[in-house]
Amino acid sequence: MKATVLGPSEGERLAAGGGSSILIKAGSEQTAGSFFLSETTIEPGFPGPPPHRHRTLHDMFYVLSGTLTMQVEDEVHEVGPGGFACVPPGVVHTFSNPSPEPVRFLNFNTPAGFERYMRELAAAAADQPLTREKIGEIASRHDFEVA
Repeated sequence: MKATVLGPSEGERLAAGGGSSILIKAGSEQTAGSFFLSETTIEPGFPGPPPHRHRTLHDMFYVLSGTLTMQVEDEVHEVGPGGFACVPPGVVHTFSNPSPEPVRFLNFNTPAGFERYMRELAAAAADQPLTREKIGEIASRHDFEVA
């Protein structure tokens, strides 16, 4: 394995439908399966995935700009720039962007492997707008259980 150094707009760019995009900075290949990191931009009005839990994945969000609406179990949180959420395995959560502005955040997962879900999601978004149902269907093939 060798070091990875990327500039601000470098990485594997995936379109996620509408104005949403995922820029994969590190995945299984770069981290020997340790973690996944993406810079994600979600468009205004993005409904987010259905409420879900991961069996083994820690799902973390660090907001760079905008306000990410996070639902963790029964609590709703508005996470602004510099805000962070860490969701351990087994905890039901979702996120969305009901605001009129895009939200940009770093999504960090451990262990790695979530990039496979992101790639499949991007491929589906190229064919049709993503709905919560479609996201849930794709997610069911990965460490992602709809609650």
